[in-house]
Amino acid sequence: MPFLISLVLIFLVQWLHLRLLRLEVAAPYRRWLPWILGLIHVPLVLFAGFRILGLGGHGALPWLRTLARGGFYFQAFTVLHLLAGMLAEGTWRFWRRNRPEEPGAEVGDGAVDLSRRAFLQTAALASTGAAVALGAGGARQAYGDPEITRRALGFPDLPEGLDGLRIAHLSDLHAGPLVSPSLLRRWRELTERERPDLLLFTGDLVDSRPDELEPLLEAFRGFSPPLGTFAILGNHDYFDDPRPIWRDLEAEGIRCLENASTLIRRDGATLALLGLQDPMARNGRFRRMVFGPGPRPAEAARDLPAEAFRICMNHRPSEWERALEAGARLTLSGHTHGGQINPIPGFSSAHLIGPRTDGLYRQGDDLLYVSRGLGVVGLPIRIAAPPEIAILTLRRGPAAPGTRP
Repeated sequence: MPFLISLVLIFLVQWLHLRLLRLEVAAPYRRWLPWILGLIHVPLVLFAGFRILGLGGHGALPWLRTLARGGFYFQAFTVLHLLAGMLAEGTWRFWRRNRPEEPGAEVGDGAVDLSRRAFLQTAALASTGAAVALGAGGARQAYGDPEITRRALGFPDLPEGLDGLRIAHLSDLHAGPLVSPSLLRRWRELTERERPDLLLFTGDLVDSRPDELEPLLEAFRGFSPPLGTFAILGNHDYFDDPRPIWRDLEAEGIRCLENASTLIRRDGATLALLGLQDPMARNGRFRRMVFGPGPRPAEAARDLPAEAFRICMNHRPSEWERALEAGARLTLSGHTHGGQINPIPGFSSAHLIGPRTDGLYRQGDDLLYVSRGLGVVGLPIRIAAPPEIAILTLRRGPAAPGTRP
């Protein structure tokens, strides 16, 4: 279902793009535009078709994935080009509205239409160049090395035995068509260099299918932090049946904590690590198939000792209040991608889904850290939202400065 919806959106966007290109391209070449756009998208449509039919083991899939990636890049170019075209159209309309009327020129006559076309054709070169440059920069940011955020998080009541504990927080890897095995291996290498005590995955391990998990497991195989590796699932992990993901994680020694907890001992202190299930569990496969009850804070915190310091993995930062119900002192989330594509300077597109976009937030002495994540979804670019590996060190002391309420 997600791929079918994606295909419909792709065709709709390309139809709009075709209309824009017909305004910008000289008349002799316009008849070739549908054929060129169709040819670009053939590998992408075939790749999506194999996946919709569940033919994940088809021998053509590897080379189709490579060719389809070009189609994904073209989608990114299309979106940026349409935005530039909308800006050019708006500029033209503003210019016409504030320009004195020419004798004999009426709205809708040939002269006005020709002036519009001439303006758009003049703007086409600049808009195309801007879209290509922005797309190339966005691809470089998405697939270059992630930023490694190292932060010390202070808690006045942190047990002494947990002072100095280092957590590697990875989120939104989205293993699948837009994230290659080599990229996953690079993320593992950079994380392992930090020598964390604890490795936590906070959801969206795959893009949409359980069989996409294997490259991620292969990349992180043999990486064994002293205190273990744990995970929760995100909304994308429920786009299909999540049971193979649960099974394969556990088989690799990665314990999946969904409405569950575990106790970790360190230097005489007790850390309670909890996980909340994503609300998407109640609507798996977009067909209201129930794979779980969604977040259950009371269930996750059941029978935990009062003295244990509680950390909660919770994919969506909008669900922070549920983690607080479970007594979480530190909550780790992702989901937002930091907006992923932020074309307006100083404004995160993640604000469209909630106020907690990325970084550290505070409520009293309790903290929430929202990771920008590592992978991409939809378009293979990031703009003003670089991927992130968060290395968080627990400290006994006052709360870290610069936190947001």
